[in-house]
Amino acid sequence: MTFFGSSGASTESPPASEETVAEVPPSTGRRRGRASTQADKQAQTPDSRGVVVCGSDRTMLRVVTELVSSGEQVTAIVNPASRHIERIGELGAQVMGVRVVRESVLRRAGIDTDGTKPSAARALVLLDADDVHNVHTALTARDMDENLRIVVQMVNPRIGAQLHQLLGDCVVISGPSLAAPAFVADALEDDELTWLELGGRRMVAGPADLIREKVTVLADTTSSATPDLLPQSSDDPAGDIVLGTGVHHLRRKRDVRRTGWVMATRDVLDRRVRVIAAVMASLVVIGTALTHWITGVEWLRALYLVMGAVTSAGIEDDVFADAPPYAKVAAVVVQLTGIVLVALLTAVIVDSLIGARLSRVIGGVRGRPRNHVIVCGLGTVGARVLEILSERGVAVVGVEQDEEAPGIQTAHRLRIPVVMGDSSQEETLRLAGAPQAQAVLALTDGDITNLETAMVVRDLNDDVRITMRMFDHDLAHKVERMLGLGHSRSVSMLVAPAIAAAVANRRSQTTVPAGRRVLLLTEVTVERDSVAVGRRLGELDEPGGLRVLARADGVDWDWSPAFGRPLGAGTRLAVAGTRSGLARLLLVTRAPHRPDRSGRIGP
Repeated sequence: MTFFGSSGASTESPPASEETVAEVPPSTGRRRGRASTQADKQAQTPDSRGVVVCGSDRTMLRVVTELVSSGEQVTAIVNPASRHIERIGELGAQVMGVRVVRESVLRRAGIDTDGTKPSAARALVLLDADDVHNVHTALTARDMDENLRIVVQMVNPRIGAQLHQLLGDCVVISGPSLAAPAFVADALEDDELTWLELGGRRMVAGPADLIREKVTVLADTTSSATPDLLPQSSDDPAGDIVLGTGVHHLRRKRDVRRTGWVMATRDVLDRRVRVIAAVMASLVVIGTALTHWITGVEWLRALYLVMGAVTSAGIEDDVFADAPPYAKVAAVVVQLTGIVLVALLTAVIVDSLIGARLSRVIGGVRGRPRNHVIVCGLGTVGARVLEILSERGVAVVGVEQDEEAPGIQTAHRLRIPVVMGDSSQEETLRLAGAPQAQAVLALTDGDITNLETAMVVRDLNDDVRITMRMFDHDLAHKVERMLGLGHSRSVSMLVAPAIAAAVANRRSQTTVPAGRRVLLLTEVTVERDSVAVGRRLGELDEPGGLRVLARADGVDWDWSPAFGRPLGAGTRLAVAGTRSGLARLLLVTRAPHRPDRSGRIGP
């Protein structure tokens, strides 16, 4: 299983009602091809059997586009209420409009009970935002076909990590884990680091002076023309490209502080409270002086009487028994005025405590932050961005309108200040320090909201770097070309190729540049009947060509493997190597070619 983390795609929740199926004929238009080398074409030749995709959101649209353009026969199970259902049919997929996915629906889509029919589907892609629905559908499909390849987009990473034990041939994909590093790189203008998921860990490759908790040296780039790849040791660590599990802090966190309780209390006591308190204080002072002069009581007693009247605590009638009528009337007026003022004061304080202001003051920004990054939209993608920026030690401020957003808890855990409000409003962005920020990431689920945020930020700060999350490719292109607001990225466009690669059983590999050369980091499985079965792990290492980093014989990965231990069928290896070194590894780990159940010759 390849595990990427938690998912961030939003979807339209299907109502729990009777199943309705409406099939849309596939488009007769010509499918778009993709240029590739002859070897790539052979590796990417699709099986004659189709792929079933379940979902309703925009990630579904991107995934179907990617699969159809690769020549796959796609059957899409879509909620009839989805606004993408017609577009999916136009792409060339056979569409089934279904509200509830049941076993009968999966069977109609081509998932066979034993997978022996020529028309049986070979893979199932689940893109629902509800993990429970995904797991239930995956278990149902596994009972129907034990050899079915299942690709799942999961929100909860802990559930995703256990799916391999339940489902066997399963791939878990995460949109936030794939997209967040790209947004962070845009914000920091940092292209020296490469983030990846390898061997059950989130890893980072880059210059040695930026990486902490180093795992291995990938290259010695002292000579940029001919770097030494996968060296055993290096005389100049400063020139190394290394693989590690974290990066050094940039020491900027002190620039942004959360508001403490002192600041929170001051914000609760806003202008309205101060005005009412000033009127009450003036009334007490004037009333005390008049009471002392009219009744002749001492000053402290006069102060006590007037404060009791203003705060509606009462007034002693015997003191004013012999007072002139106008004094008695004045005492009543003072008392009535006090009642009104106390009521107003109570209403204002309650409004400050339970309204939107409370959310802002408890998690808001203290002082005037500078040179920080503002993350607008704390959904699953925004939460992942906060984690990476926090690990980098970057000063960051979050902006979110929904108090239940996933990133709110992440921000509180990491002690990151959050401004509660609409990110497209100037007041909200000013509170977040947009005029002094170095970068703003607009990551909400709405293209228009992100565009409005970018336009307001540009008006506040001409020098700030802006990156927008946008689904509409045409709109993003026009915005970048005509408005010059900054870069735009799409989470679904990053997720779709990874899902298509998982469906085709292509390895997910990451390229790490080292001078004028490159290294590939990936995971390889030792197949049954391959030459590698029974060999010792150390025999696979090639100086300068291939290095085994970790192995897994079950679910857990061992990053300190015993190199004298023999390999078994199903052993997974996390490796780093050159293209030629990885090619030689694949030759010894793949099983001999044999016909599969559909009659196609393949490994």
